[in-house]
Amino acid sequence: MEDVVLGRVLTASTLGFHIIFATIGVGIPIVFMVLEFLGVKKKDAAYLTMARRIAKGYTVTVAVGVVTGTIIGLQLSLIWPDFMRLGGQIIALPLFMETFAFFFEAIFLGIFLYTWDRFKNPWHHWLLNIPIVVGSSLSAVFITTVNSFMNTPAGFDMAGGELINVDPLAAMFNPSTWVRVFHVVVTAYTTAVFIIAAIGAFKLLRSKFEEDREYHKKGLKVMMVLGLVTASLTVLAGDLSAKFLHEHQPEKLAAMEWHFETEDNADLVLFGTIDEDTNEVSYALRIPSALSFLAGNSFDTEVTGLNDIPDDEQPPLIIHYFFDIMVFFGMYALMVSIIYFIAKFSKFDEHHPALLYAYVLTGPLTMASIEAGWFLAEMGRQPWILRGYMRVSEAVTQADGLGITLIAFVLLYAVLGVTTIYVLLQMFKNKSATAERIEIYGEDYEGGRLQ
Repeated sequence: MEDVVLGRVLTASTLGFHIIFATIGVGIPIVFMVLEFLGVKKKDAAYLTMARRIAKGYTVTVAVGVVTGTIIGLQLSLIWPDFMRLGGQIIALPLFMETFAFFFEAIFLGIFLYTWDRFKNPWHHWLLNIPIVVGSSLSAVFITTVNSFMNTPAGFDMAGGELINVDPLAAMFNPSTWVRVFHVVVTAYTTAVFIIAAIGAFKLLRSKFEEDREYHKKGLKVMMVLGLVTASLTVLAGDLSAKFLHEHQPEKLAAMEWHFETEDNADLVLFGTIDEDTNEVSYALRIPSALSFLAGNSFDTEVTGLNDIPDDEQPPLIIHYFFDIMVFFGMYALMVSIIYFIAKFSKFDEHHPALLYAYVLTGPLTMASIEAGWFLAEMGRQPWILRGYMRVSEAVTQADGLGITLIAFVLLYAVLGVTTIYVLLQMFKNKSATAERIEIYGEDYEGGRLQ
């Protein structure tokens, strides 16, 4: 196997594993922030118990996220040394700021975890959520600016194969930064919300603690409210992303949609298969003129086709499948949250087992949507590692040993994944949430400091 392929597979495996924990790391703080707010506001110990339990599990995923995030930084230097030589001076600032944001979050997370019930006024403890949410979200912002720079480089001049006259802020806040940051943060919130919703629904189906049913119903309702809001924002993020790609990365949009001829009234292509020798698309669902409207809010918008892109600059057509997965699973979560409220405000039971199974699917499917979205983003930039300036094939290391390194890291991720799941299951396996609530807050909680 060629070094460039091994390097891409190794980086993809690391990113694919890390994105699970990065998404949880960005999204979960907003969940326990809302739950603690409801607990203090309503003087409801059930919501406070939810916040405590989720925050406790969150710390485990943060630890794994730190390990895998560190590995990514090392791999950039070891696997893609020529890219770091060319662009390292630019991406160093956002990488440093991402580390700073994480430390900012970690400091307040430690204070948050060890000061439950230490304040006379419970709102003072709730305020600790703010720097945690800010830190986790800023961590996503800064690391996304690095990826945005790779897609839409800015803030420098090129001379003699070197980047000169570097403006670090212009490089960080390049043309794609704000669209991509909005997309990344909102989808992380959405995924985290539906992961918790899926856990609550699963507990309603299978929990051995019958006394916890009302607890899980409360949590599920809150997650569905948050899910409806965040999933709707994700649709907006997708719309903005499509318009951005039309203007700045037309080759990615065309490959995503198997769009070959430059034309207006372009169809939106969903699903299907393609013969890459003839570019013939079969079994696809075509929505007439929808791609043009998505690209420019007008059916007359002219959308660039792949036939007008040089062959050696075209992304792989497989990204269409990742686009389908991302959109379909994301829309599934939105529709499920809508169905929940339709059932709730009609005569149908929103906790019917059939619906609970549908809720359970939202967690893994939204995470699959995140994974598909990142594969789409990264493969859609091919063949460039720094679009327009350096190809992936030019950036890979010439050192030996990538094959054995790939095997070692895949084994490491397998061990980390299994261990994380085992630890999280053991933390809550034999503990009733209701019993924990009573143990901490007593039978009648009045919203004040525990004595």
